[in-house]
Order: sequence, then structure tokens, then C-alpha cells
Amino acid sequence: MLTDLDRLWVYLASQPLLALLATLLAFLLATRINRWLGGTPLVHPVILAIALLIGFLLLADIDYVTYFEGAQFIHFLLGPATVALAIPLFDHRERIRRRLMPILAACLTGIVTAVASTLGIAMLLGASRESLLSLAPRSVTSPIAMGVAEQLGGIPALAAGLVLLTGSIGCALAPWIFRALRIEEPDVRGFAMGLAAHGFGTAHSFAQYGALAGAFSGLAMGLTGLLTAFVLPLVARLLGL
Repeated sequence: MLTDLDRLWVYLASQPLLALLATLLAFLLATRINRWLGGTPLVHPVILAIALLIGFLLLADIDYVTYFEGAQFIHFLLGPATVALAIPLFDHRERIRRRLMPILAACLTGIVTAVASTLGIAMLLGASRESLLSLAPRSVTSPIAMGVAEQLGGIPALAAGLVLLTGSIGCALAPWIFRALRIEEPDVRGFAMGLAAHGFGTAHSFAQYGALAGAFSGLAMGLTGLLTAFVLPLVARLLGL
């Protein structure tokens, strides 16, 4: 039996399939652990899956480049998954059309606040240029953040990691903030989640607050990503980055 397991490991280790399989198993295990803990956002399945994957890669002595060769199909699916959020938006298009100006104003305010606070704190702490340009797009979804960071001269992998941390923190703090401010409207909750916590917030909105909240969260995530792609290079140029 041990020989069979050895043969299976050798086969998987030589194939890109290992990275894909490890990623899926880590997420499934993280999801089960999260449900066992009561679905708390403090232990988000994605963050837990990342920790499990890091541990596996260290134990198996697999470098990131090798891992990404097998897991890049999941990375590719981030784009189509983001675009597919247009479907619930279409269902609520009339509600969105009536509130278009406040929505755009809120997005611009959120972008300016996120970028200014992030870069301001990072500059005060003496962060390098690469780190600043990787931090700047942390409040947009991973595919856009990685693309923007790469175009500006940042580190895409670092930008993706910061996006995940931002999303998990947003999901953890949002319920307390909504209760403190007595925000009950699902569209307002969803929009705030998408603006502050992007993909994590959108998934959380669909699961916890319903389809309407999920639609507005997807709208906020998409608009924030689109506007950030245009605004952030101008801000970086103004700051001399």
C-alpha cells in the first residue's frame, strides 16, 4: 500500500494537476472548518485555505512558480466570475438607474478615501515605491488590482495578498458597523460591502443579505475597479510614484 501511495505522489508531483487538486482540497477543508465554527467571518474560508496551501507547499518543498503553473486555471476564472456578476445587476437595473448619481459619488468618495489613507499611512511608515504601488489598489477585486499594480510598477502577487486581507477584514468588521449605524437596507449593506471588501464582500452579501444586496455589492465592486483603473495612475503620477 505504501508503494502505491509513493507512486501516486510521484505522479501527482510531476503533473500540474497537483497544484489544482491541492487548491480545491484546501478550500473545501477551509469551508468545512468555517462552517464548524459557525460561519464566522473572522475565519474566512479563503484566508484559511491560503494558510493551508502555504503549509502544504512548505512541507512538499514546492515553489510558487511551480505551484502557479498548475493553479493558473483558477486564476483565469477570476475574470469570468467577475463579469458574471452582471447577471444580478441586470435584474435590478431600474433601481440602479434611479440611483446612478449617488452611486457614482459614493464610489469616487470610497476610492479617494481608500487610496489616500493607504498611501498616506504607508508613506509615513517609509514604504518603498514598489510597496506603495502594490498597496494602492488593495480595495478593488484581485484581477483588477493585480493588473493595475503590474502596470504601475508594483508587485502583482503582493497586491493580490493585500486584496485578500482587505476583503477578509471588511467581512469581519461589516456586521458590527452595520449594527452600530443601524443600517438595515440590503442594497445599502451590499453596496458598502462591495465598495470596501470587493469579491469577499460580494460573496458575503449574497450569502448573508440576499440577492439584492449581492447585486449592489457586485455593482460597487465593478464600478470601483473600473474607476480605480483610471484614477489610480493619475494619483500615482501626481504623487511622483
